[in-house]
Amino acid sequence: MTWLNDNVALITGGGSGLGRALVERFINEGAKVGVLERNADSAAALERDFGDAVVTTIGDVGCYADNVSAVERTLARFGRLDTFIANAAVFDFFQPLVQYEGDTLDRAFDELFSVNVKGGLLGARAALPALVQSRGSIIFTLSNAAFYPAGGGPLYTSAKHALVGVVKQLAYELAPKVRVNGVAPGGMRTRLGGLASNGTAGMDVSQVEGFEQLVIGVTPLRICPQPADYCGPYVLLASRTNAGTMTGAIINADGGMGVRGLTQINGGEDL
Repeated sequence: MTWLNDNVALITGGGSGLGRALVERFINEGAKVGVLERNADSAAALERDFGDAVVTTIGDVGCYADNVSAVERTLARFGRLDTFIANAAVFDFFQPLVQYEGDTLDRAFDELFSVNVKGGLLGARAALPALVQSRGSIIFTLSNAAFYPAGGGPLYTSAKHALVGVVKQLAYELAPKVRVNGVAPGGMRTRLGGLASNGTAGMDVSQVEGFEQLVIGVTPLRICPQPADYCGPYVLLASRTNAGTMTGAIINADGGMGVRGLTQINGGEDL
């Protein structure tokens, strides 16, 4: 039995990393999937690998017209929209405040918030009429950085914290017709890219040296999950049958960072 039979989802940033894993998982759960993706090669790979189960739109989540186009193409192909997933993001690669000159900080803030916060709001607004009609849901991708420091620099951390407020406010505004929830994954090795404004545009998280051991070391479960390992909470929240009572909820799927405590993690060796 699959959880999303006959459902249609629209996922931003679905061409790589967590986004692509979500596309594959939702299709395996019985859904059809629209994708808004800025990389044409990644979009073409989705069309090639998933065929008629996916429709892609090349565009920028920070542009409202591109979000509208993605909704329209999804509706034209599949006839409805049940779930919008605001997943697209960029990263600041932990760059601290002191390393920014003022004008660089100004540009970097606008670049990151345009994708990580504004992009989600624009997509939610574009999808809203279709979601009201289907009594569907919105899911935002947050992060452990939405709750704790050091999951990024001040730009990434503040943007993910902002999305906590977005989830709560939209859940309040859009009830009872549209449910709004979030998933806060922990670290994973992906192609999450950087910013032109601070010189990290050519980098991605998969290139960070020692990244997997870093994630393992700070999580009580001592794991560094793959993107596919984070998809279950999204499937749950998208399912009316299994999460029809949930709105304004955020599922922390970060390996237990919130229960680390102040002492060194023993990893359960004494159990």
